[in-house]
Amino acid sequence: MRFDIITLFPKMIESPFAESIISRAMKDGKIQIEAHQLRDWACDKHHTTDDTPYGGGPGMVLKVDVVDRAIESTKNLSVSARPSLDGKPKTKNSRIVMLSASGERFTQQKAIELSKYENIILLCGHYEGFDHRVHEHLIDEEISIGDYVLTGGEIPAMVIIDAVARMIPGVIKEESSMSESLMNQDARNKIQEKDQNLNESLSICTQSSNYDYPVYTRPVEYKGWRVPEVLQNGNHAEIEKWRDSHRKNNL
Repeated sequence: MRFDIITLFPKMIESPFAESIISRAMKDGKIQIEAHQLRDWACDKHHTTDDTPYGGGPGMVLKVDVVDRAIESTKNLSVSARPSLDGKPKTKNSRIVMLSASGERFTQQKAIELSKYENIILLCGHYEGFDHRVHEHLIDEEISIGDYVLTGGEIPAMVIIDAVARMIPGVIKEESSMSESLMNQDARNKIQEKDQNLNESLSICTQSSNYDYPVYTRPVEYKGWRVPEVLQNGNHAEIEKWRDSHRKNNL
């Protein structure tokens, strides 16, 4: 199984996985973990990944075009890393996960679900979060690890990797695996029994974002996805009205 982490601070990822069970699993080829610098996909000479929000407001917003290039390139890297044994085109069962303030609470059930994928791409937010078009068009789901605020998405990403990696056969020793088997079986049973309402949990702050409404930054249009016109017109009364109608507690 392969984990790809897209982050502004890839060095944060190195040390926690350099020891113990995860390190051994990597050496044994059970899992792969790669951290990617988001700035590598910025096209300007300053490697800019963020810009000011449309409609005004504090802080900076991560750009949709940079994030899109990062995701597509990382997906291609992941596929190319997989050997083709039969000469057929290589594919990979991937899941793109954003660490998000509005995500589903991470649980053992979710760890088991994610362990079924061959590749998980984790987006780590910073500043005031991602352009809302990333949420709308580029990811599969949003996850949070708890009801508190952290400086960024790197620590939540590492928590998810640690929990999911333990579900991969051979990563933990047999005796440890046996001690967890009842809990994991219970989690699997809950997965089978869950209905559509399970994924409606909104708990959560896992990155530093002060906004409770969708935010956008340049470019104004990308792949036909446009910033709402109201945020471009400079009418602050209309902007506030739009934001009030889109606040997360009203969605």
